[in-house]
Amino acid sequence: MPSLCRDCLTRFDSGPRCPSCRSPRVLSHPELDALTIAHMDCDAFYASVEKRDNPELRDQPVIVGGGTRGVVSTCCYIARISGVRSAMPMFQALRLCPQAVVVKPRMQVYVAVSRQIRALMEELTPAIEPLSLDEAFLDLSGTARLHGAPPAVMLARLVRRMEAELGITGSIGLSHNKFLAKIASDLDKPRGFSVIGQAEAADFLAAKPVRILWGVGEAGQAALASAGIRTISDLLRWDRRDLGARFGSMGDRLWHLARGLDNRPVRRDEVMKSISAETTFPEDTADPDLLDGHLWRLAERVADRAKAKDLAGRTVTLKLKRADFTLISRRHSLDEPTQTADRLYREARALYDVTRDPGPFRLIGLGLADITPAAEADRMSDLLDPAAAKRRAAERATDAIRARFGRDAIVKGRSLR
Repeated sequence: MPSLCRDCLTRFDSGPRCPSCRSPRVLSHPELDALTIAHMDCDAFYASVEKRDNPELRDQPVIVGGGTRGVVSTCCYIARISGVRSAMPMFQALRLCPQAVVVKPRMQVYVAVSRQIRALMEELTPAIEPLSLDEAFLDLSGTARLHGAPPAVMLARLVRRMEAELGITGSIGLSHNKFLAKIASDLDKPRGFSVIGQAEAADFLAAKPVRILWGVGEAGQAALASAGIRTISDLLRWDRRDLGARFGSMGDRLWHLARGLDNRPVRRDEVMKSISAETTFPEDTADPDLLDGHLWRLAERVADRAKAKDLAGRTVTLKLKRADFTLISRRHSLDEPTQTADRLYREARALYDVTRDPGPFRLIGLGLADITPAAEADRMSDLLDPAAAKRRAAERATDAIRARFGRDAIVKGRSLR
């Protein structure tokens, strides 16, 4: 049976240990040399970066997230032992793990590390589909001749380089399609490498709960449960036509996934649909000056992300969550796309003014939708605002200075509110 040592990358027939370095980290599978679709997922990415940059945190439970009113962005595996999970309210996480060290997110650092990981991936294949900063699909079809080794070897080398050169660990899932590769990457975290072959896919899936299927969230689980479908075995008993009649297009997709079938290609550049940012306050607030300051900072964050990806958007959205958790959402479509913080702030501020809701609020968010290439952005002068062109020029100059001397080189007064 084809086998691979994940530590020294020696390939051999089979055995519990590597014949070269005696490592027990051996990967064996009948289809090991034939599978080409992979999913790479970093292990507790934000927390791993924080531990790398601050060795004092190495053996501590670390939570990356906001204050007591915020949510957990991610947490290390030590914190997960106590039950802490991503997207959990911070107060609940600290109740489960009171000794945890809470670290505020450093998105610029995470983005920089993500780009370094992407550069390592690019050495393997151009067919990369990022799902977020810390995970991506890779299609290594046809690369064996180029690299002189099958995809499994190159993927083991990738995560080994990530750990040695960047101090970040990752887990690999390898299969013949995206659906199974993503499931595989989660089977043996952290520092895992799991394989689901084509021959075993049906047996592997049969006993699994339907929540393992791509796109089946809590609402989907409830809808399936109402039809007596809780496991994939239950799903397999349904006729394809009956599933379609009961669940529409979702039924047809579930019929395929339950059989391990997924023909979605790895797409190098998936179209981004929106860019957004939000802030949860430590305490509910109705202070208009404080809210205005947050609006400006959110506008800068969204604009920075749009500029980094050379994108713009035509629709500005504002989100406000009241103290009782009810949500206010407003949106406005522009005559032309924008990527400037100035325009985003002014549009969001106008949306806030027309809500005429005094608050208090626990969260404020700003988004940019109807995404287009930046070449189409901010080309027309604003006839109703002759100073708009000057403000855009000033913002571009500010961007250039910050790029050279750091984010704090220029700070607007309203951002200090």
